[in-house]
Amino acid sequence: MFEIIGEFFIFLGKLFTRRETPKVYWKRFIDECVTIGTDSIVIVSIVAFFIGAVTCVQTYANLVSPIIPTYVVSNVVRDMTLLELSSTFMCVVLAGKVGSNIASELGTMRISEQIDALEVMGINSASYLVLPKLLAAMFTFPLLAILSGFLGIFGGYIAGTLTGIMTPDEYIYGIRYSFIPSNVMIGIIKAFVFGFLIATISAFKGYNTKGGALEVGQSSTSAVTNSCIAVLCADYLLAELLT
Repeated sequence: MFEIIGEFFIFLGKLFTRRETPKVYWKRFIDECVTIGTDSIVIVSIVAFFIGAVTCVQTYANLVSPIIPTYVVSNVVRDMTLLELSSTFMCVVLAGKVGSNIASELGTMRISEQIDALEVMGINSASYLVLPKLLAAMFTFPLLAILSGFLGIFGGYIAGTLTGIMTPDEYIYGIRYSFIPSNVMIGIIKAFVFGFLIATISAFKGYNTKGGALEVGQSSTSAVTNSCIAVLCADYLLAELLT
C-alpha cells in the first residue's frame, strides 16, 4: 500500500517537471474542459433535478407534523443540496463518467505504445497528457457543482409546488430562512478537491496500465472504485474542517 502511495506522489511530481509551453497546455486545457465539463452537463442536470425533487418529497413525507412548519422542507432541501448533493453526490457520479474515461484513454495509449512514443520524442508524457486533464477537472467541477445546486433546489421547487406540498411563497421563504452564505463556498471547495482527486487517481491508474485490452478495463474499474472511496474519505475530512 505504501509503495503505491509513494508511486502516486512521484507521479504527481512528474506533472510539474519538464513542462511544455503555456500555449500547448492552453489548447489542451480547453479541449479537456469540453470533454470533462461540457459533455457532463446533461447527466449532471438530470441527476441534480430529480435528486432535488425526491429530497423534497421524501423530506415532507417524513416531517408530517402540525408542529413543524411546511417551509422547513425547502430549508432541508437547500442545505442538503448545497452541502452534499451538489458536490459529493455529483462527484461520485462524475467519477464514473469522467474517471473511467480518463483511465481508459490513458490505458489505451499506454498499451498501444503512444505514451512510449512521446517519451522517445523527449516529451514528458505525464505532464503533457495528465496536467491539462487535472486543471480542467479542478476548473469545471466547481462550475458543475454550482449548476447542480441550482437545479437541485429548482427540482425541489417543481416537485413541492406541483404536488401541493407547499405554495411557491412557502418554498422560497424556506430557502431564504436562516441562509448561511458560506455553505455555497463549502460546496465549491469540496468540488474543487474532488476534481483533483478524481483526475489524479484515474490518470495514475490509466497511465500505469500494463497488459492488453483486459487490463484497460480493469484499470478503468479500479480508477472509479478508488476515486469514489477517496471522494467519500475527503468529504468527511472537509466536513470536519469546514463546518
